[in-house]
Amino acid sequence: MNLTAKSGALLAITAYSLWGIAPVYFKLLQSVPATEILAHRVLWSFVLTLGLIVLLRRRDELMATLRSRRALLALLASTTLIGVNWGIFIWAVNHNYMLSASLGYYINPLINILLGMLFFRERLDRVRTIAALLCVAAVLFELVQFGRLPWIALALATTFGLYGLVRKKIGVSSFTGMALETGIMLPLAAAYLLLINSPTSDLASNPAWINLLLFAAGPVTMVPLMCFAAAANRISLTALGFFQYIGPSGMFLLAVFVYDEPLSPGKLVTFGLIWSALALLTFDSLLKLRRAPVVPTL
Repeated sequence: MNLTAKSGALLAITAYSLWGIAPVYFKLLQSVPATEILAHRVLWSFVLTLGLIVLLRRRDELMATLRSRRALLALLASTTLIGVNWGIFIWAVNHNYMLSASLGYYINPLINILLGMLFFRERLDRVRTIAALLCVAAVLFELVQFGRLPWIALALATTFGLYGLVRKKIGVSSFTGMALETGIMLPLAAAYLLLINSPTSDLASNPAWINLLLFAAGPVTMVPLMCFAAAANRISLTALGFFQYIGPSGMFLLAVFVYDEPLSPGKLVTFGLIWSALALLTFDSLLKLRRAPVVPTL
């Protein structure tokens, strides 16, 4: 593995590890309403991304995107999807549904397979078909065992999968896209923060550590995204895919061993079905990677 690939792998591990331990940050803000945390996340992410665009001299790309009606319409869709995803995730973590959030991000690669089949006419081979059927079996088992669909997991997986699909169609950089998405949400977030009357809405009366955590919502959002973007420029998407289970695995371990969320036998069956599906996909990807022809370098 060359130096570029090594740095790419390290950046990918960093990005997914940070996403995996992100619930710790939101748990520290458990006294703050989820919608208020979301509003701060939008505000400080916008400030940070706009600063990065100026610093990295990407204003031309930003202006070109603003002039494209097609891109702006697509960004309205991606903004809605990521806003809903963030809101559900924060609510789930702070209401002790971290296992459900973990399950959602385990399901996400399987949702991506379904979206690829629907929107890019990708064909399901035998391995992907079995993996998809295992995912369906997990959802049906939840429905039969607990009498309800795992809506948190499905909502997180679906919104994030559709978000990735829309962003792929737009073709703008991570920084530009995030700046515009948070910019679209900014008026609502700012109005909410000005009008809300909660115990933590008055920053002047908050403890300093609460305010610091709220201000940190921007870096908490952007640092793993920057690491991910840098990793994607250094290693292939196939290689990047091998690291994507670090995030939900971190959430799972935190939920069970740190925050004592109950892991019932029924819930373990659900996870077992999803883990089996992901193990099949990973093994199949490794086989295809080994069989791929080696391109000689000059």
